[in-house]
Amino acid sequence: MTNTVSTARMPVYFISHGGGPWPWMKAEMGDTYRLLEDSLADMPNQLPRPPEAVLMVSAHWEEPAFTVQATPQPGMLYDYGGFPAHTYHVHYRSPGSPALAQRVAQLLQAAGLPQALDAERGYDHGMFSPMQAIYPEARIPVVQLSLRRGLDPAEHLALGRAIAPLRDEGVLIIGSGLSYHNLRAFGPQAHAPSKAFDDWLDDTMRAAPAERSQRLVDWEAAPAARLAHPREEHLLPLMVAVGAAENEAATRVYHEDAFMGGLAVSSYRLDA
Repeated sequence: MTNTVSTARMPVYFISHGGGPWPWMKAEMGDTYRLLEDSLADMPNQLPRPPEAVLMVSAHWEEPAFTVQATPQPGMLYDYGGFPAHTYHVHYRSPGSPALAQRVAQLLQAAGLPQALDAERGYDHGMFSPMQAIYPEARIPVVQLSLRRGLDPAEHLALGRAIAPLRDEGVLIIGSGLSYHNLRAFGPQAHAPSKAFDDWLDDTMRAAPAERSQRLVDWEAAPAARLAHPREEHLLPLMVAVGAAENEAATRVYHEDAFMGGLAVSSYRLDA
């Protein structure tokens, strides 16, 4: 991958990616995902130009070091259970990009962050489910980047800062998680805690850059923080996205107050 500089800097996204293989379950799910799908499908229209590649930070991959997917044609990881049989045969056949993987590894090394390459790992549903809605033709190369075990928010902000130069090289950075992720509390009973956390999150994302970053580091002090995220792996992709656009404004590009029967959930774009 060449390090050419473009005047068309790519925005950065944090998306709520939904549950399991939902794009392949429309017959079973009806309109449950209509608003989320519409927001994801509109993302290409918000870009200054088609991306050279997508770098996806998925909540569904954790490693001891920040690890970059380096295979030219990743396979599929059906990392979910209890879904219809046909969802274990779906494919999102975008190419990978070993050149982009090497570039990411170089940036992490230069930033002093622990890094590794993985030439074996396939795409998980934190990548292929939203990408099926964003780019269903699957022609744009996609590379996944892992979270780091320990889930330190400050370290994931630093990861975002390290990979920010990719935005000027035509790479679209997407943090794929969920703004609410408590699998034991879905439905109407989850509305109050999800709304409390979502209101805090929206206020935080609108704050001045330094305050925003500090509030995200201290996210456990937010209202209903541990009810919304008993474990924070689905929130950490947000830290990466904010780090990659730390001095830029955030716009909420998706929001529902009653997703899956009661959840308040949101997605954000960051750009100048």
